[in-house]
Amino acid sequence: MSGTSLDGLDIALCEVTGAGVTTIVRLLNFTTVSYDNDIKEKILSLFSKQTISLEQLCLLNPWIALQNAEMIIATLKAWEISNQEIDLIASHGQTIYHAPKSLHPLDEYGPATLQIGDGDHIAVATGIITISDFRQKHIAAGGEGAPLAVYGDYLLCVDPIENRLLLNIGGIANYTFLPARCSLDQVFSSDTGPGNTLMDAYVRKHFNVQYDKDAAIANQGNVNFELLNILKADPFFKVGLPKTIGPELFNLAFLVKAQQVSNTESISQLDVMATLNRFTAETIAATINEYVPVGLSYTMYTSGGGMHNPLLMDHLQQLLPNVKIESSMSIGIQPDAKEAILFAVLANEAVAGTPLFAGGNATKIPITMGKFSFPT
Repeated sequence: MSGTSLDGLDIALCEVTGAGVTTIVRLLNFTTVSYDNDIKEKILSLFSKQTISLEQLCLLNPWIALQNAEMIIATLKAWEISNQEIDLIASHGQTIYHAPKSLHPLDEYGPATLQIGDGDHIAVATGIITISDFRQKHIAAGGEGAPLAVYGDYLLCVDPIENRLLLNIGGIANYTFLPARCSLDQVFSSDTGPGNTLMDAYVRKHFNVQYDKDAAIANQGNVNFELLNILKADPFFKVGLPKTIGPELFNLAFLVKAQQVSNTESISQLDVMATLNRFTAETIAATINEYVPVGLSYTMYTSGGGMHNPLLMDHLQQLLPNVKIESSMSIGIQPDAKEAILFAVLANEAVAGTPLFAGGNATKIPITMGKFSFPT
């Protein structure tokens, strides 16, 4: 799995038994192989841009796959595991552009998304059957291609007693709400808006670091409420649930425009970071409260890079004072590995031929997801 943070490739070694509601996953090993500057720069030349080089897109589709294949081979060697011991690779690919219907005004087109990192190249290079390109079937069957966590969250995390909300704060934040004893069609999942994407982009540009470690930068600033209110006024936050979005909207151009409108172009960079941190927290809390009934008791289990940001987590606890917030490790899921594990679950469902649920906030018809690539 590689997400919109572009920090590297998450590799989770999973042992899966059963399928559907009998699925059991055991995480045997996990690592993140960091992307070097060359890989990041090549991805960023295409990432979330409306105008790109078609030649570069064509060339990077197999190139990214081969980089990922090398990382997989090296990781398995380090773990002293042969390629022949692996049944399947579940490859998410690298998202280049995500275009939900709310993002474009073109009536003749529906939602669309594009991930590169061709599965055939991974399969041939590793000698392992590869399942990839999961999101296209979801869109073809009436969804928006995201968030797909809803399926794995249900299969792995529903509880007979406890109402649970699983919040993942990656580049974009999303959550899955699992009422106790719920059936699959009662599960709800939606993006909320930015997770780390705006904060990461801002510190990369202005502080020459990849992310705001331990909120050291944001903690030095003060929230500017004029800017915060303009950020929250974007029409995306009035789109009905469920919804999806990406850095195509929430990027530095979005921030620059908001500062111009709010007349906050002269505030300090520290205050901008403090405001972006609060912006992420408030939009997460607002979207949760929009769906989850007020007064309903539930526990929130967090995952993704944002859970390591102490200021962000403090804001969330302040905004959701009656909610118990814990790491997903409390329910047996390594938080940094969660998304990679979920795609292993989707690959297992594809092999088992188990059509996952439809209706409500999912697709129009039950589906399996992923395209199969064979080594020979």
